[in-house]
Amino acid sequence: MEIFYDINDTMIVPGCAATIGVFDGVHAGHQFVIKQMKEDAAKHHYKSMVITFDKLPQQLFVPGFRAQLITTLDEKVKLLEGLGIDYLVVLPFTKEIAQLTAREFMEQILQYRLNVKLLCIGYDNRFGRGRTESFDDYVAFGKELGIEVHKAKSLLLAGIEDPVSSSMLRRYIGEEGKVYPCLPLLTRYYTLTGHVVAGEHIGTKLGYPTANVEVDNPEKLIPANGVYAVLVSIEGGEPMKAMMNIGNRPTFKGEQRTLEVNIFDFKGDLYGKTLAITFVNYVRRETLFLSPNELVKQLEEDEKLTRELLEKIKK
Repeated sequence: MEIFYDINDTMIVPGCAATIGVFDGVHAGHQFVIKQMKEDAAKHHYKSMVITFDKLPQQLFVPGFRAQLITTLDEKVKLLEGLGIDYLVVLPFTKEIAQLTAREFMEQILQYRLNVKLLCIGYDNRFGRGRTESFDDYVAFGKELGIEVHKAKSLLLAGIEDPVSSSMLRRYIGEEGKVYPCLPLLTRYYTLTGHVVAGEHIGTKLGYPTANVEVDNPEKLIPANGVYAVLVSIEGGEPMKAMMNIGNRPTFKGEQRTLEVNIFDFKGDLYGKTLAITFVNYVRRETLFLSPNELVKQLEEDEKLTRELLEKIKK
């Protein structure tokens, strides 16, 4: 896969079939659209191209907006690379880009800069200033510009009423902690990366030493408060079994939300190290305990359940 971050470098690309979108999460629905685009490309002997953006529109226009990204840009690029496309174009979402009408975008960017011959649009995708045009408008503009426009089918999974979407995943992970039910939607476990910072050593006093994790990208989606069964890779090493607590530590009257991970059977200094955390399953919600001893008893139960859940991971 060849990656372009500057569309001035794309003038040499041959005719392409393309799809366009933010693709936050690169989830099963996105993969389904890209698969259809690749089939269109093969049928017409075009190269395949995915066009995405370096940020969400709200990050440019809404002051103080927190994106809650399912995938960072680096994660998104890596995932798209694994889908076997020929070209990836990462457009900087600027005010100039945002002001283009759909027709102007198709002419100035898709036709002139990217040599798009066939555009495969996601079932609910809209682009151009105001996002007011319909699919029929895109088809009409395409006929004028020599771009064939197709509408991709949506992906429906068994047991889920609505098509798979990024907003669905944000709700499942960020509001409800449903990291395991998201497995077929994401086609992988949800992950985040952070580095270990100084904490208050409360876990050590309870017999469950934890590493306080500060997420590397502040706009990365954090799962809902609670206890999770996770796998932790230290500085790119082999995954280790662990349990993680996300929340405000109500038993100790905590004021800030923290991410604390207890790596089973690990002894060593983690301060300053980078951890990659894979969320396997939800254990329980955050709870206020009447005493530290009551909390310790619950942590023992949490560890037992967490080890059981992690034993069931598909290899």
